[in-house]
Amino acid sequence: MQYEYSDESSSPLVMISLAAGEEVRIESGSMVFHNGKVVLEGRMNSNGSGGIGGIFRAAARSLVSGEGFFITTARGTAQDALLGISPGAVGQIRALDTGKMTWCINDGAFLACDSTVNYNMKRQSIGSVLFGGTGGLFIMETSGSGTVLVNGFGSIVELELDGSDSLVVDNHHVVAWQSTLNYSIKAASGLFGFTTGEGLVNEFSGCGRLLIQTKNPSEFVGGLMPHIIPLLPKR
Repeated sequence: MQYEYSDESSSPLVMISLAAGEEVRIESGSMVFHNGKVVLEGRMNSNGSGGIGGIFRAAARSLVSGEGFFITTARGTAQDALLGISPGAVGQIRALDTGKMTWCINDGAFLACDSTVNYNMKRQSIGSVLFGGTGGLFIMETSGSGTVLVNGFGSIVELELDGSDSLVVDNHHVVAWQSTLNYSIKAASGLFGFTTGEGLVNEFSGCGRLLIQTKNPSEFVGGLMPHIIPLLPKR
């Protein structure tokens, strides 16, 4: 995938150049523009499964990962096809190289990928299902080889663990991590972390890279609600 950012701001467009017949997958609704030499096709977000099984897989992915039921395939019709995309969240975009390394991707962080990249739903433990904030019943795990673009809310910071220490991260700040890392979900402190206001956290250990976002979507929405509620129509 040949791409560049429109500018150096914290919320750029991604400008993807496509050759004739070249395809990329993008998150549904992320297209901003194209130059008339791109064909868009919406497909079930089922990672290649068709029929009834594909419908259920797409529905499950939509429910547990925060993504759309459909994913858009963009195909170039000429050598100079150009596509501009942007995520729904206000924040940075990062590229992940897959193939030699498998990545796990958090809720709603997927933006685009090469047609040679797939991602599968990986079942979590029951404890993670009940108490987790990183994908619910499933997390997303890449397969194949190519580039995956992910987006964060705010800035994205990359951290590298060398195996000597663990790292504890609030669930809502996790964007993606390499599958070489081990992780577990637990309360930050006290009864489910409520005594400190931190709630649930992920503890990562082992060796590998971890991407976190500087802003918490839940806290952002919570901060807006006191200003929105007075504006709602009263019955």
